[in-house]
Amino acid sequence: MFNQLGGGTSNPNKDLEVTSPPDDTVSSLEFSPPSVQQTFLVAGSWDCRVRCWEVEISGKTVPKAAQSMDGPILDVAWHDDGSKVFMASTDKSVKCWDLAANQCVQVAAHDAPVKTCHWIKAPNYNCLMTTSWDKTIKFWDTRSAVPIMTMNLSERCYCADVAYPMAVVGTADRGICLYTLEGKPAEYKRVESPLKYQHRCIAIFRDKKTKQPTGFALGSVEGRVAIQYVNPVNPKDNFTFKCHRAGGGTTGSFQDIYAVNDIAFHPAHGTLATVGSDGSYSFWDKDARTKLKSSETLDQPLTKCAFNHSGQVFAYAVGYDWSKGHEHYNPAKKNFIFLRPCFDDLKPRTT
Repeated sequence: MFNQLGGGTSNPNKDLEVTSPPDDTVSSLEFSPPSVQQTFLVAGSWDCRVRCWEVEISGKTVPKAAQSMDGPILDVAWHDDGSKVFMASTDKSVKCWDLAANQCVQVAAHDAPVKTCHWIKAPNYNCLMTTSWDKTIKFWDTRSAVPIMTMNLSERCYCADVAYPMAVVGTADRGICLYTLEGKPAEYKRVESPLKYQHRCIAIFRDKKTKQPTGFALGSVEGRVAIQYVNPVNPKDNFTFKCHRAGGGTTGSFQDIYAVNDIAFHPAHGTLATVGSDGSYSFWDKDARTKLKSSETLDQPLTKCAFNHSGQVFAYAVGYDWSKGHEHYNPAKKNFIFLRPCFDDLKPRTT
């Protein structure tokens, strides 16, 4: 895969540049589900648009279509059959984009910007889960204008993930709420955050043998990731590790600490990738508690990352995340999405 094309000039890791990237920071990045033969990538951006590319075996990307909303896009999610993409926006709505017809219809609404959207495919129901800064989580039958269910959160939602039969939401008060989706969605338990600083991203991981969701990784603005099991066999199974930090090698010297902007688990190996405000990505083996690989640093933050369903391709977005305020915003700097073949880099450490 990706053998024909040379890497982009602007990338020290020689990763492949996606053609016609968004005009503003990428907020969301998702590959098409296994139900689709080809590989498609969708990205939502603060430029209020969602774009779709086909990713060819050579690594060449072909822009296919785009749709816009009335405010910046905060999240995107694929329908499990690959025919539709859900788009969540600061305009307080979620739209469903029918890719074949290239038409959009509104399918969800909140009283404040919608931070996340996830499609849930359960044996006895399908629904769309949305979370918002209005401090609610809602579940929608997309054919109806009223939600099937609304639950209150303790604060605004900052991050969420779904892996049936589990959902997890991280909130502005550093709360974590777990939901069970079997039968119908229900709150399972609220847990205290293992991290002292603001939550930035969350990703569910599966048990290596049973393939059932068994815990989550949580990233914070303080260059740290927590690995948390829902029901740990041993309390020592839960741990945190530092990442996306620079300097501080000698005693008493200062260390630059950056936000962990996104976490993604490899679909085949169960290892994980993190991307940060420091402009780098790293691959980790949580079971061996070791780093597998670090990238060369780019000159802008990495805001999002994703694996395709087979785990062959790693995608990540490069652009300003406002982590250093408006005075560090440089409109001359372009936004990028890069792709790299990654299957071997993410193989677990052999014991």
